[in-house]
Amino acid sequence: NFVGIASGPYKGFARIYLLANEIVSYTEANINHHNLQNLIAAYQRKKTLNMEEIWNIGTFLQIAILETIRGVCEKIYSVQLQKYKVENIIERLVEGKPKQQMHYPIKTNEKHKITEFGEMKYPFIEYMSYCLKRYGKQAYRYLEILETEVMKMGTTVSDVIKKEHFDIAVRKVTMANSIKSIKEIGRINFLEIFENINGVEEVLKHDPARVYEKMDYKTKAYYRNKIKEISKRTKISEIYITKKALELAKAVKDTSLKTAHIGYYLIDKGEEKLYKLLQTNKKPHHTKKNEKWYISTIFIIAFILSGLITIYFTKQLPLWGASLIGIFLYIPITQIVTQMLQFILGKIVKPKLIPKMDYLYGVPEERATMVIIPTIISNKEKVIELMKKLEVFYLANFSENLYFTLLGDVTPSKQEIEEFDDEIIQTGRQEAKRLNEKYPQQGMGKFQFIYRKRIWNEKENCYLGWERKRGMICNLNEFLCEKTANLFRVNTIEEENEACPNIRYVITLDADTNLVLNSGLELIGAASHLLNEPQLNNKKDAVIAGHGLIQPRIGIDLVSARRSLLTQIFAGARRSRFLYKCYIRYVSRQF
Repeated sequence: NFVGIASGPYKGFARIYLLANEIVSYTEANINHHNLQNLIAAYQRKKTLNMEEIWNIGTFLQIAILETIRGVCEKIYSVQLQKYKVENIIERLVEGKPKQQMHYPIKTNEKHKITEFGEMKYPFIEYMSYCLKRYGKQAYRYLEILETEVMKMGTTVSDVIKKEHFDIAVRKVTMANSIKSIKEIGRINFLEIFENINGVEEVLKHDPARVYEKMDYKTKAYYRNKIKEISKRTKISEIYITKKALELAKAVKDTSLKTAHIGYYLIDKGEEKLYKLLQTNKKPHHTKKNEKWYISTIFIIAFILSGLITIYFTKQLPLWGASLIGIFLYIPITQIVTQMLQFILGKIVKPKLIPKMDYLYGVPEERATMVIIPTIISNKEKVIELMKKLEVFYLANFSENLYFTLLGDVTPSKQEIEEFDDEIIQTGRQEAKRLNEKYPQQGMGKFQFIYRKRIWNEKENCYLGWERKRGMICNLNEFLCEKTANLFRVNTIEEENEACPNIRYVITLDADTNLVLNSGLELIGAASHLLNEPQLNNKKDAVIAGHGLIQPRIGIDLVSARRSLLTQIFAGARRSRFLYKCYIRYVSRQF
């Protein structure tokens, strides 16, 4: 999948592999973040690397370093063979040992090894000089012969020794650098290097809507992978595709519109415009067509199976009876076919990522959000339990402009006010005050408590909260948007002297749902992205683009998944997922 060399001695090798080899050779295998980024940037002044090559440079650097280590080890081994040969000559000529008493005999296979690795003259001369000097006068004439032969080569023994010692030092440094660099590569932030030197990234940063730089890493990677996918389909340069998408975005004067965002032409409805501008015969995948094929396939297969069953029963029953069986079996057959098709598509179709903004370091003031738990409260113990959960959610999603509220609903009663209501209200106020003192901040407190009023319901013939949970959330929205007073019996937000901030989003949790680490910040980031912001029709009564409500994927923790046979089935703990599948496990595109 990598760009290869078309000609020359390295024909067929990946370009990025040769670049990694050159970098390792130039730096003597001393790789660090600074010199790696500079060298790749220097190369890109002449040739542009694609995203896949830059992203995999670390792997190829490790391969190149291992090749360097292999080369050094081969040289060391060949030097050892030459030393062995010297010892053999010393034993034969200087010491005059018979063949049976020699410690360094050269066997046939060792001769082959010495020939295979080549006659390395300098290690042989250096070690021969060292060994002969140990024997003094006994080896003097051999030393003279050695010096004479070396002088015939145009050099001296002392120069050879210096060069060999220098080569030994170089091998030591190279080996040390190689081992250190392998560890260093594991610590290098290749994402930072990628974003600094990637040409596609530089173009994307010029997004007119100024959304791209504020997005999270996964969304940026999704955009880049989409560009790479289009490049592979159309055989057009990634840089060229990105520049054309930027050109379309810059053509929109109002930068607050979705069409002014470069991502609109990569992952949204503007993709077709981008393909037209690229002047290619390829076309983007149309989701609507996929939906038609998906629904049609289910009904056609179900109809065929029902027809076959009907034909089978016509041999045993009258036509009207067999037809009736086929009609009754059509619905369960449709469900089975749907499950089978979704199982297959789950292995084939890639889920569509929802783009998100990066709010891991704090939610901005204009995106202030309130996390609420609307639930019926019948005693003070439940208030304490839920307020502790809100504290955990706050610590797991620590951020400014993120507030947590327990939205307490009343129990049905024949009386408008029950005796335990005061106890619940007092406990709620105390818990909210305790947490706000524990986690102080300027302005409105992080934690709030709201308790509803009972209203007579003629159909239920009792006092209860208006429209239950739905009515409670509607009342909260009315209070937050229109500042309507006296909607609740107790509202600690009204009781505070501080003004209520402009809450943009509300995250609603059930009493048994957990807001795990950073999940709230990611949810706010998804709702805040320009492509996800709801766009209303002319009558302002329906969302025609974006999302007014976002339902995240819900997971089941290990403890809850093992509580009963039902939870094991729906949590996927058993192999019954083929027959039973909760809606939370569906892929968004199939949904």
